[in-house]
Amino acid sequence: MTTQRGGLGRGLSALIPGAADETGLIEVPVNAVSPNPRQPRQSFDEESLEALARSIREVGVLQPIVVRVLNGGYELVAGERRLRAAKLAGLATIPSIIRTTDDTESLREALIENIHRQDLGALEQAAAFQELLEDLGVTQEVLAERLGHSRPYVTNTIRLLQLPGEVQRLLAEGSVTAGHARALLGLDDADAQLTLALRIAAEGLSVRQTEELVRTYAALGEPRAAREAPPPDPKLLQYEEALAETLDTRVHIQRARRKGKIVIEFGSKTDLGRIVTRIVGEA
Repeated sequence: MTTQRGGLGRGLSALIPGAADETGLIEVPVNAVSPNPRQPRQSFDEESLEALARSIREVGVLQPIVVRVLNGGYELVAGERRLRAAKLAGLATIPSIIRTTDDTESLREALIENIHRQDLGALEQAAAFQELLEDLGVTQEVLAERLGHSRPYVTNTIRLLQLPGEVQRLLAEGSVTAGHARALLGLDDADAQLTLALRIAAEGLSVRQTEELVRTYAALGEPRAAREAPPPDPKLLQYEEALAETLDTRVHIQRARRKGKIVIEFGSKTDLGRIVTRIVGEA
């Protein structure tokens, strides 16, 4: 069953000129919506869809789809990824906004131009960013430029959708902030992410304290030699910053007594390709 959140319809419909004034937010049967034949993206990452479906089961649909009435049913204007994930999640209906005009390109341009000006929650913004990537078939770099954000900001915001559903719920409720949630992405284990998120909510930890705890949790997951490693070398921190600036993403250097490893974060397959190209070149 879809979770209804206060202000959702107002927040997203405000990005779509005229839609809210005409019909507002309604529930549409998922099986009554036909695909948009003008959808530029023909393939959708199955793993990403499954992750979104899990999120929908936990916190509901964060952003309504946009449809238009056609032949007694509805044709999708924007939101195919959400529609597919809603079907995977087993929803019977999905929050929708009816668009009476067929100016699809103008709609998408309006979303791009206005989304960063709206008072959206972190997860709503993440869902909107991901949906624009799917709808428009553009790279994160292009989307970031058109939104006026940095690429790392777009990447790290989208990665919030990878958090466990219970952590996403804490974020949606305001028990943890977006800064806390981004720090939690440094942990690979979902149980550890939830454990630390609950501690943040209970103890009111700062983002800096959370980042330090993430480092501690990560170290505890290493072999014994890694757990006994000395405090971080300031030189290594400088290397991290240099690599992060060069690769335009978060980088962690983890060092044990005799060896270490470099962890480079990426937000999607496209982002991974960009990082690899930056390291090894076009070849």
